[in-house]
Amino acid sequence: MLTLLVVEDDIDLATSLIDYLELESIQCDHAANGVAALSLIQANSYDVIVLDLNLPKMDGIQVCQYMRSDGNDTPVLMLTARDSLDDKVNGFGAGTDDYLVKPFAMEELLVRVCALSKRRSGQATTICAQGLKLDLERKTAARGERILKLTPTGFKLLEALMRQSPNAISREALLQRVWGDEAPDSNSLKVHLHKLRKQVEVEGPLIRTITGFGFALRGEDEAI
Repeated sequence: MLTLLVVEDDIDLATSLIDYLELESIQCDHAANGVAALSLIQANSYDVIVLDLNLPKMDGIQVCQYMRSDGNDTPVLMLTARDSLDDKVNGFGAGTDDYLVKPFAMEELLVRVCALSKRRSGQATTICAQGLKLDLERKTAARGERILKLTPTGFKLLEALMRQSPNAISREALLQRVWGDEAPDSNSLKVHLHKLRKQVEVEGPLIRTITGFGFALRGEDEAI
């Protein structure tokens, strides 16, 4: 089941959106202003955020900027009554992934939400999870203040684990994300994970093996 955050100060519109999406088996949380939205975003994991541009307390552009600066790569669908090129450029510059201009058909909203839910946003330049930070532009990684010395493959492995954290990623999905259709043998994956663990786990274990499934980047208190 998909989980969405709907950020919309027009309560009638928000109610209509949520009722329609929940009929499609999509679970929704709601925030009526930007500050409340950021609080929910920091406390929960969503597949997509449907975000109104004009919000009280903090507008949609600011919400996107804060999200991306924190390394949050959840896809954002911006709702706006503005259809000018400048507004769209500003939105995409702040980290929006797609736009939908009001008024819109609910069917189109659903199609765009489902499309966005199948990927993570490419707008985030950093990813943060479990005390780790990846800079996707500079290709650097750190745990706290300690810089990690990763191979290109190790960086890709850690990125895949962090994007999924604290949830598990299957072995097959991990191989696909790192090597694509040219996946190596299972021993190669073990070797690369062993090297990654030596770099990442100096301060304590983080990369968990999920027997019969795959791997997860999570703390001890999150272990299942």
